[in-house]
Amino acid sequence: MTTKRRSQADRDAMTVEIGYALLSAFFLGAVVFAAVAGPAAVWHLPRAVEKSLVVAGGAIGGVLAVIRVIHVLRQHGNRQP
Repeated sequence: MTTKRRSQADRDAMTVEIGYALLSAFFLGAVVFAAVAGPAAVWHLPRAVEKSLVVAGGAIGGVLAVIRVIHVLRQHGNRQP
């Protein structure tokens, strides 16, 4: 790490990038959750299957959201001089 002070533009760019990372991660997680857990809401499935789909959708969506945030922020960090 350097001890160089960041300009206001650099700080603003990072703030926007963090917001984009969180928003896109939320959207990705919601879409994946809906795709995995959606059949439980549409069809009458056994209770154990419905619960499994909801838990799996939440876990997969959450993991992918975290991966998305890390990916976006690392890419932004690599672009900085």
